[in-house]
Amino acid sequence: MIDSVRAGYRIVVLATALAGPAAAQTDYYNTDKGRPVRVEDAYPVERHAFELQLAPLRLEREAGGVYNWEVAPEVAWGVLPRTQLEMAFPLAYADAGAAGKASGLAGIELSALYNLNNETRTLPAFAFAADVLLPVGGLGPDRVYSTLKGIATRTFSGARFHANAEYTPGPDAGDGDEVGEASRWMAGIAVDRTFPIRSLLVTADLFAEQALNPGESLSWTAEAGLRYQTSPQFNLDLGIGRRFAGEEQGWSFTVGVAHAFALRTLLAGR
Repeated sequence: MIDSVRAGYRIVVLATALAGPAAAQTDYYNTDKGRPVRVEDAYPVERHAFELQLAPLRLEREAGGVYNWEVAPEVAWGVLPRTQLEMAFPLAYADAGAAGKASGLAGIELSALYNLNNETRTLPAFAFAADVLLPVGGLGPDRVYSTLKGIATRTFSGARFHANAEYTPGPDAGDGDEVGEASRWMAGIAVDRTFPIRSLLVTADLFAEQALNPGESLSWTAEAGLRYQTSPQFNLDLGIGRRFAGEEQGWSFTVGVAHAFALRTLLAGR
């Protein structure tokens, strides 16, 4: 498994070495799950473009002062018009208090997103996404978990609004099983406002989710964050969140850097 992860990183490094400039002047406008908030927009990366998420970090502080963190390097590829594929390798550190601490690979995440349409004066943009979490690594799940998601985005003169709803079919998770961000269902809304001259986006969301473990109660989380474009190919995002209802209430903090680029060989074949 370690060899597979290393091979994935070699591919990413090689791709970056062969990369040319991407049409990334508005890449800060494209929000992804967890970057900087959970609720995302309905748009994929551009066709032939790549977005490499460079060690995005998520830190959670739960009640009682218990800290958990995760680093999830990820690459997204605009493989077809309106379509992107993603692969992530989440590396987690879990502090179980008196039960001890654990760290390691928390599965491999594969996902695909398809945008159905651009917005019109009366119709929002819609997209569908499918995620698969593979049972790989010491902190990975005990089986494959698949999640289906619907996304809508509507832009007004002062702000954009987004709605996400997702569902994970299959059997319940057992007590103590780690399944990443997978939940039985999640529904949330977000609003963001852009400042194009400053290449800055500010956003906030609110979502509810039911855990895969039926013994846990419904949780509610509110988040806020920003995404700033430091150069035509690099974006910085920062976020803060508060789970204020449900199991394991606490704070979360996120920070990450994304590099957008395109491979010259793919651009030459357009």
